Amino acid sequence: MSLVEYSVRERVAYLTLNRPEKRNALSHDLVSELKASFERAELDDLAKVVVLKAQGDSFCAGADLGYLQQLQNFSYAENLADSHHLKDLFLKIYTLKKIVIAQIQGHALAGGCGLATVCDFAFAVPEAKFGYTEVRIGFVPALVAVFLVRKIGEQKARQLLLTGEIIKAPEALALGLITSVVPSVDLTSSVFDFAQTLIRSNSTQSMQLTKQLIADVQDKTLTDSLDMAAAFNAKARATDDCKKGIAAFLNKQNISW
Repeated sequence: MSLVEYSVRERVAYLTLNRPEKRNALSHDLVSELKASFERAELDDLAKVVVLKAQGDSFCAGADLGYLQQLQNFSYAENLADSHHLKDLFLKIYTLKKIVIAQIQGHALAGGCGLATVCDFAFAVPEAKFGYTEVRIGFVPALVAVFLVRKIGEQKARQLLLTGEIIKAPEALALGLITSVVPSVDLTSSVFDFAQTLIRSNSTQSMQLTKQLIADVQDKTLTDSLDMAAAFNAKARATDDCKKGIAAFLNKQNISW
């Protein structure tokens, strides 16, 4: 049985966590399949937007506790390699050339909350709970901290990471952790409609370059950031999408992306 189901519908690639009996907890194999599935989606010409969702009542409960117990017997080098395995997944999602939307139908905790954090957008049901609970079991939310500080700022990140508190979707929305809260009956259609808006309205190349710029510009000085932005502008002007978009605008034509 595949731990991650893959399908495409109307230019949306759906990656579905398929370990509901374990609340979709992150094991080594699940992380491997997720990495492979995101790589597949990135190369899939039939898909323009990617949706990450899950089977069962939970979105993702974080690391598999049985697997965490096994890791206690690993050497430092083995644990470092395993940490890089998860790091590579987070980085793959964060830097994927296509927009990634998290469709969160249940609780997203610890590493599962990390998955939601690295997606570009996140839609959740009101009753979904979020939290980086690592400090409550003597662990450290190390990898996700890097992305969370970027996403919501240091002080808000401190509040979540140092307390390990669990919050519901409306508070997660207020903190900027997720982008939308919708009723359960509307979750699938809301995500699909939003994905279709991106697909119909926006250039693939423009979204890719904009996402890359957001990821790369944040650790640079003001001058270096502006130099990078100027380079991105020049690169964007040479793309086929830009030429197509400007021509359509000047000729007052509707454009189909």
